[in-house]
Amino acid sequence: MIDSKDWLQSELLRIEAWEKDQGDLWFWEKIGRLPFKIMDKWTPKFIQTKMGTLLDELGQYIQTGGSYLSSTSKIKSYYPNMGIDSVEDVNRLPVSTMDKAVKGITKNRKNIAAIQGAGTGIGGIFTLSLDIPFLLGLQLKTLQDIAICYGYDPNDKKERLFIIKSLQFISSDIVGKQVILAQLSKFDSQDEETKREVLSEVQGWREVVLSYRDQFGWKKMFQMIPIAGLVFGAFINRSAINDIGEAGMMLYRKRRIVERLNKDNTSNLLS
Repeated sequence: MIDSKDWLQSELLRIEAWEKDQGDLWFWEKIGRLPFKIMDKWTPKFIQTKMGTLLDELGQYIQTGGSYLSSTSKIKSYYPNMGIDSVEDVNRLPVSTMDKAVKGITKNRKNIAAIQGAGTGIGGIFTLSLDIPFLLGLQLKTLQDIAICYGYDPNDKKERLFIIKSLQFISSDIVGKQVILAQLSKFDSQDEETKREVLSEVQGWREVVLSYRDQFGWKKMFQMIPIAGLVFGAFINRSAINDIGEAGMMLYRKRRIVERLNKDNTSNLLS
């Protein structure tokens, strides 16, 4: 059963209301970025080197996907017994069915993140330096799988660019979020100037990642305490995946809904 035009329009209004609710970082979140400046000074050299290597690997994602590229072959497990064998097959499904698959993925990733956060929380500052790259990678994987569930292929460089902008959206302040939402709203247009604008803003990928890492400052501060960090780490990582899951779902379902409404309007004009 395909989505009705009225349902699509009502869901689009809900997404736009969510976009308006996306505000600035809290003042204490900004202050909380300071622990990472301290951590960078105190963290042993070998851990800084390891973290730098992982960040560099993430930097290759937008060009080739690298080791962080999700496989579209998993799509069968997201839609079991539905005859869905490819990303293209997803386009015939109702958006509500896509939503259900995404919620399942987010739930699974939140559990994984919680276990990882608890494990790294035991070691305090030493394991915390390794937890951030892991969390970034998991969020990147989650966004890709959300893309696949809505019928978009991360193997396409254009889709990886959308994913990077979605990741950047999470850690931006209110002005940055407004800019990114404006860019993503025109993402599927043929406007070359818009494409160049979006691409130019992700060239400094390392700076984007470091800024994103700093956004977790206040949240990770308590995880730096050995043993007690187990509880904080589990909760914080789970919340981080919940945030990326919500944003990814909203941004991608809006894109799919707008695409279907435009297709419906085009069909009406031709008929």
